[in-house]
Amino acid sequence: MTNEDGEPVLDTNGKPKLRELGSACPDLGKRDHGSWYYYVELPPGPRGKRRRPRKGGFLTKKKAEEAAQKIWDQAQDGVDVLSDETVEQFLLRWFSKRADLKRSTRSTYEDHINRVFVPHLGHLKMRDLRTRHLQEMFEQIWRDNERHAANRDAAELAKVGCEAAHRAWKQAAKPRPPELRERWNEAKERLCEARRKPRYITGPGVQLKMKNELSAALDYAKNTEKLISQNWTEDLVLPKYTPPKPLVWTDERVAHWRETGEKPGPVMVWTAEQTGTFLDGVAEHRLYPMFHLMVFRGTRRGESCGLPWRETDMTAGTVHISEQLVAASYDVWEDTPKSDSGARTVRLDSQTHQLLLFWRRRQQTERAEWEEKHRKEPKKYEPYVDSGRVFTWEDGRPYHPEYLSQVFNRLVQKLGLPPIRLHDLRHCAATLSLAAGVHMKTIQVLLGHSSYKLTADTYTSVLPQLELEAADAPVALVPRKVNQQEKGAADDERPRGPQPVPQDEPAASGGAEPAVEPDSGADEQAPVRPLIRPVEPGEAAA
Repeated sequence: MTNEDGEPVLDTNGKPKLRELGSACPDLGKRDHGSWYYYVELPPGPRGKRRRPRKGGFLTKKKAEEAAQKIWDQAQDGVDVLSDETVEQFLLRWFSKRADLKRSTRSTYEDHINRVFVPHLGHLKMRDLRTRHLQEMFEQIWRDNERHAANRDAAELAKVGCEAAHRAWKQAAKPRPPELRERWNEAKERLCEARRKPRYITGPGVQLKMKNELSAALDYAKNTEKLISQNWTEDLVLPKYTPPKPLVWTDERVAHWRETGEKPGPVMVWTAEQTGTFLDGVAEHRLYPMFHLMVFRGTRRGESCGLPWRETDMTAGTVHISEQLVAASYDVWEDTPKSDSGARTVRLDSQTHQLLLFWRRRQQTERAEWEEKHRKEPKKYEPYVDSGRVFTWEDGRPYHPEYLSQVFNRLVQKLGLPPIRLHDLRHCAATLSLAAGVHMKTIQVLLGHSSYKLTADTYTSVLPQLELEAADAPVALVPRKVNQQEKGAADDERPRGPQPVPQDEPAASGGAEPAVEPDSGADEQAPVRPLIRPVEPGEAAA
């Protein structure tokens, strides 16, 4: 800016003032010189503050007009187009309002926000966030997964090498050579170094959870606070996630597992015979009543640990699932069931009913004995803990949920059974009930699933004998000519009328079948033969 004399106009700091030439710029005729800006005058804000969005860098007037129109439309829809709030600020503010989340769910949300969302997206302004930014975040997760998988393989190889070095040192004759000990120490160092590298794999299921969490946050930003014009997670492309379905430990799968140590799937189910072997093997174990409850009534680990006596009716033989114990590392807290449908009343079978009656008498006896020990030796024995839980230690303390899983894994390994998780006993309860003819709707209520579809989709693959019956049932409905001919031939060969037994011929010793009375009405069963008869050599040529 210049005055009438052509001298620069200075501001209060002594610096020359500037002004925009706008369309009067003499260089606008040059190629690629200048750019188009827009200004939009919005309704005044609080206390009459002027609200005027401004943006430049457009190559043509038309593009600037289109962008200005878009901003104007968003402002008319209630979107705060002037907000400078970043994604980090919004996510933390939104998360602080989610008082409806359970403690374990809050922990998962907080981990994802601090470990994933904020490092990748936190610097962006909410009004600048787009689908491409979210897609780039997940692509980085995929690259990290590849690197972490390589680290996991390296750690596994280091573990094998360390075990081999330790075995060589231990089996060596004494005095052991010092170089064997040195090799073992080097192998341990390599193992520690390999395990220090990140090995966590963010699978498709966790990625889907992350997307759903971001979708919930952006829905709030769009519909409630009008910070954005649309939910940018709608067009994300992620790996397809299919929830794992239970697989039964068939003889072939067990043989393959014993040979290679590989599980066919993450969720496995015992057959009825394998379940019986487990129950027989732990019949003398202290936790046998709890295992029996989980096998046949399908209670969750936390529900079994948190079951209180006040919610059991030993007269009617029912238990009401109203609370559970949740564990995260060493912390344990009481919480409501996993979902609204998880709060349910479970009818006990007769054996579990009798086991719980026995367990209550045992618990009462143990309490009297513990209180007597505390009275005699108060320094050695702490006071009895009246937790009110059904399954407790001798001193009344409830079991830690993770402890139950550890005990179960040790028992399964000791019995030589194919491995399943403690939670998979719920799947055993479902498949056994289905094999016994229990309706799928009843199984849904038993397990506390939120929908019939979830139960039906999960247990489409059940015990092998049911699969065989389902496979043979349609075949039995179709009449075949070959079957009728074979049945007629068998009828023609059968002797007609009474057949007297010669008195002068003694019955053959060693398993002769008794003669069938003519009026007994007994009918021979036609032999089972293949629908297509095998062709003998030379018969085809004839």
